[in-house]
Amino acid sequence: MRQFDFSILAHANPDALLCRAKIRQQAADFQVDECIPFEPQGQGGHVMLLIEKVGSNSDWLAKQLARFAGVADVAIGYAGMKDRHAVTTQWFSINLEGYDEPDWTLFDADNCRIKRVTRHNKKLKRGVLTGNYFHLTLRDIEGDRAIWEQSLDTVKRAGVPNYFAEQRFGHHYGNLDKAQRWMVEGKKPKQRQQRSIVLSAARSWLFNLVLSERIMQNNWTKQLSGDVMQLAGTRASYFEADDNDDSIQSRLEQFDIHPTGPLWGRGQALTHSASLDLETAVLNDWTDWQQGLERVGLKQERRALRLHPEQLEWAFEDTNLHLSFFLPAGSYATAVLRELAIITDASERNSGSMSALSIEKAEKES
Repeated sequence: MRQFDFSILAHANPDALLCRAKIRQQAADFQVDECIPFEPQGQGGHVMLLIEKVGSNSDWLAKQLARFAGVADVAIGYAGMKDRHAVTTQWFSINLEGYDEPDWTLFDADNCRIKRVTRHNKKLKRGVLTGNYFHLTLRDIEGDRAIWEQSLDTVKRAGVPNYFAEQRFGHHYGNLDKAQRWMVEGKKPKQRQQRSIVLSAARSWLFNLVLSERIMQNNWTKQLSGDVMQLAGTRASYFEADDNDDSIQSRLEQFDIHPTGPLWGRGQALTHSASLDLETAVLNDWTDWQQGLERVGLKQERRALRLHPEQLEWAFEDTNLHLSFFLPAGSYATAVLRELAIITDASERNSGSMSALSIEKAEKES
């Protein structure tokens, strides 16, 4: 049986191992404001609610909204999952076509506050999300202040590895254990939703292994012969980089494009030359997983190796550090924190120290 351990994955910034801090000693230490790619039209059959919540997850709140409005659960839409151990602001849509609109001032759910009510002509669907603004407070920080400053400057200048977070792999990497039983022993999960989660975890782990190797070879931010690049701000716009194109490196430095790694599936590999050789070598012992992902019909896709936290700002206050930044959809705040320090999660859900901390729900890649 394969053993899974996130700590084996390389750090781009080894100095992160010299510092420590705590996250989420209180809910306000972890604040997330959702950003959707459109402004509600102000009219239409769907009510749009911008809701601030504390101590509740998105699924639970969606059910409360459906019950209050007297509609089926399927009438509620939202773009992404938000963590329960946090103060989060996100949009919900409610299809009220054929229904009377309730008095939203009477909506009473624990620690939830409706900040805005408007209308739109379509349901808010999963994945229709530009990204999230994060406002985090790290407490009881340890380590030389100069190292913290240098690490923050490095993250702002070079970005961080775009790892899939630990929570994507389940409690004690349970989703990866299920992937192993499925890919190797043919023991497929019975529920469709569970199968989707397991497949996503399997692809994510293979991607992380490739990214880790590129970090160790110090080429995760550079062009490798045969690379496929992704246009910044997109999730599917990628292209084969011309080895003779002198503009590629300058575009990388400007965060206009990013090198990519594989999300495994059917079809011919999109990379070639040195890039393909590296990916083939890393995944040489994972051919059973590769074949299993191909059998279920997933197609070859790519994901950026690098994550650039936009609008990154920070301020020290005694032994606390306040951070704010924006991340695009499909990425994780843990990728930023992992390059700063060894983080201890003080919430009830987790305990102990970890070099990577997943502090928000994994979102589906498709």
